Amino acid sequence: MQVPTDWFRRSIRRLRDATTRRLVNKLILLFSTILILVVASLTLISYRIIERESVQHSISSNSNNLLLVNKNFEKYFAEIEQFSLPQIRYDDIIRAIGREATDYSSRQYLENYLRELFYSRSDIDQIYLYLIDEGKYLYIAKENFNVPVRAAMDAEIPRQAWYQSVMQSPKNAVLQSLVLDRETGYPSVPESSFMAYHRVIRSLADREPRAVLSFFFNDSEKQNIMKDIPFNEGEHLLFLNSQGVPFHIDDPVFYERTAATGFLDKLENGSARSRFTWKEEDTSYLVMFDTSETDGWKLVKSVPYDQIYETAQQTRRIGLLIGLGFLLLSIVLISLTSNAITRPLKRLSTQMRRFSAGEFDSVVEVKGRDEIAYLSRHFNLMVSRTNELINERYKMKLVEKNAILKALEAEINPHFLYNALQAISTKALKSGEEEIADMVDALAMTLRYCISGKDMVHARDELKHIERYMVLQKARFGERLRVVYDIEDSLMQLPIPKLSIQSLVENSIKHALEQVSSSITIVIRIRLEASYAVLSVRDNGPGIAPDRLEAILESFEKEWEEREGDSIGLRNLHTRLQLLFGDKAGLEIETDETGTELRMMIPQGGDDTHA
Repeated sequence: MQVPTDWFRRSIRRLRDATTRRLVNKLILLFSTILILVVASLTLISYRIIERESVQHSISSNSNNLLLVNKNFEKYFAEIEQFSLPQIRYDDIIRAIGREATDYSSRQYLENYLRELFYSRSDIDQIYLYLIDEGKYLYIAKENFNVPVRAAMDAEIPRQAWYQSVMQSPKNAVLQSLVLDRETGYPSVPESSFMAYHRVIRSLADREPRAVLSFFFNDSEKQNIMKDIPFNEGEHLLFLNSQGVPFHIDDPVFYERTAATGFLDKLENGSARSRFTWKEEDTSYLVMFDTSETDGWKLVKSVPYDQIYETAQQTRRIGLLIGLGFLLLSIVLISLTSNAITRPLKRLSTQMRRFSAGEFDSVVEVKGRDEIAYLSRHFNLMVSRTNELINERYKMKLVEKNAILKALEAEINPHFLYNALQAISTKALKSGEEEIADMVDALAMTLRYCISGKDMVHARDELKHIERYMVLQKARFGERLRVVYDIEDSLMQLPIPKLSIQSLVENSIKHALEQVSSSITIVIRIRLEASYAVLSVRDNGPGIAPDRLEAILESFEKEWEEREGDSIGLRNLHTRLQLLFGDKAGLEIETDETGTELRMMIPQGGDDTHA
């Protein structure tokens, strides 16, 4: 009895040693054990687990699809909203609407605007522009091979429900569904149109409505968005707004039956999980829906429970067949897989040794998508990144050298010009042209002041620059230009932006002195008030026209990218003051028929920060 027992023990020991001596044998034993356990577990508990998981997967998949598609609809409606806004041409459109009846060019402008809108999107069937004051509308639609813009009179449009809704809308826009009710007041609405978008165009001056822009959209974009929702026979899909008005119905008969039996009420009071069960005749449905966070749009999908369970049963059968197939092929596959794993490991180890020795061209051949392939791919990425860092470091050195050379070159050019002007001044003095020498000296000192690297200067330095600047201007205008300074010595050290006073003086010269033939006096004054240091430049010119003054003041409020025109110097100075001293700083303009005064308002205490 002892002999068979010893033999059995020795056999087990030899088998254990044989299986654990090599990595391949360990992997074969490990994979075989795992595979057998998996197949045995699937055989015992597959039905319940797979059924439950299949149902949950169906619910999760449909819920995620509804969520993503609903977000795409939000983007679609947001694009329509942006598309309907006239954007930067708003004033031109309002002006054209007001003159359409009497001005042919305004009529042409509106027609061109409608054509531009019509051709900018492929899902537009028609566009109507209802002119409220005239009781008239312009519309564009494709007719055979032509797209004309026509006009018609209709005083009944304001009685339409959508018209009253859009006038009361805080967003000045409403969406109208054409799925069930196609009444719009406009003639010949295309059958392909499923939705109308109405936008009120109001005057910016008095906020009164001037026109209503209506777009009729076909369902090409809607179908393109909804194609991401898996849809099988027997299922139903609805798309409703926050008031329950349908914008998409796959089966009108099903919608009418369910709406009559309280389906919409249950949908409105749906559970927090956004799904509930609904029974229609002999069929039970799992109703899943997603509600958008912005406008409350609901995307609703009804799936028969029979289809959900059929999918679960089919998945279970396929899972069992796959499990049995893997069990039969386990021996062959495990052997091949184990050898396939060890060979890439060996190759990776060899390349890593080469890389550690300083050979940065080491690359591992990548096959498959398992963890070893992941390691190999990232090893190759590490090698590639190391080479890139070496090259980038070399390139950075070259770029740094080029930047230094460019900076030196940019510094040499202005100084060369300054030295050249000094040489011209010396030549003029030798020739007895003292006036020309003075002008050249003034220009040279002006150039030197402009190219200095300071952003903030003392008032004294700026005023010296203004005196040199006036030398050049008086050479041009002679005795017609007079300058008066009214500044206390205690304010000469006030920090101000460089070239700020020059910008104000240039404005007086351009808009006062150049506009008249008589003499002009420019008064430069610096004084302290309760909360501000005020730097003013006043001239006794003809003043600024009211509409021109309004345009300049409005330009101060525009975004930087939108600024353009011939008053950009004042706008730039206004922006510099606010950037340096805060939002309370800026330019003020006072004008009448006796002249114009420009004032730089610098808050008290702000100059300490930038001194």
